[in-house]
Amino acid sequence: MNPTTRMTALLGAMRRERNGAVADAMCPVGTPYGLNYGVSLPTLRMLARAEAPDYEFAKYLALQDVRELRLAAYHIAEPARLTETEYPFWGEGIVNSELAEEAAFALLHRVPDFPNLFERWTAPDMPWSLQYAALMAASRFTGPDPAWIGRALETLHRAAERAESADGTCTREQALLIARGAVALLVRIASCNEENRQAVLRAAGSVGVLPAENYLREELSWQLEI
Repeated sequence: MNPTTRMTALLGAMRRERNGAVADAMCPVGTPYGLNYGVSLPTLRMLARAEAPDYEFAKYLALQDVRELRLAAYHIAEPARLTETEYPFWGEGIVNSELAEEAAFALLHRVPDFPNLFERWTAPDMPWSLQYAALMAASRFTGPDPAWIGRALETLHRAAERAESADGTCTREQALLIARGAVALLVRIASCNEENRQAVLRAAGSVGVLPAENYLREELSWQLEI
């Protein structure tokens, strides 16, 4: 079956599950979708996982400006095929919060060379959406590196400063999402052992007082039962 025919069949299944009310209520942070059928994530995941893994087909879906197809692509792609040379392709498509979250959940944390992806996508020059995706994926990665504590807080601080400067590179809402990703990662690292937990607490005690940083401090205070 050629990719267009296969895509048409998958889209037909998605359209049968459409929910206009859900679509109207959805407000992901970032670039909106061209077409959105409002299919629930559990249903979308079920339909996508019924497809055979196929990296090239997943890339074909990722290029479509349809919410359901772009999200399905993360479930159909084979993580082992997502090598360093493929980072730019997938990164260009992660342009809002929902895409970042689903990419992290379904694909990114399963990439064999994920530590390299994490370092690259949390670099200072990366868009907020890729930094958010990398942080959320790291929170699901098996055996997260305690060295990522500092990286997460550096990424958050930059975003928090940009949000307050109003230079257009990161809004307060986007900075709060990065804070949310940092919290998820730090809680995951802290859960590994007491040494990691103490390292997270020490690092969190040194964060600044910008709104996104305050959010992180408050979330950690109850999630780690300080």
